[in-house]
Amino acid sequence: MKTITFNELRRIKDQLPAGSSARMAAELNIPVETVRNYFGGVNESTGNGGAIHIEPGPDGGVVMFDDSSILDTALIILGEINHNISTVETNV
Repeated sequence: MKTITFNELRRIKDQLPAGSSARMAAELNIPVETVRNYFGGVNESTGNGGAIHIEPGPDGGVVMFDDSSILDTALIILGEINHNISTVETNV
């Protein structure tokens, strides 16, 4: 189980580029609404929240993930942006 603060989850969401929800959904083979709900969306009729639990507290509370695959994918996308991983070419 992975745990972060709710505010950190929101910061990650806010840093993701446009289209990231659709990309994560496609890569994980899940509905895009599940990705949106994971980051605080409330459309429960189309997609679940990805097994997250929110406990009230400082810094927005604590978010615990039973399955962190969406969060992990978001962090990979941020890593690509921050380190230009997707644009690195190797010449052999």
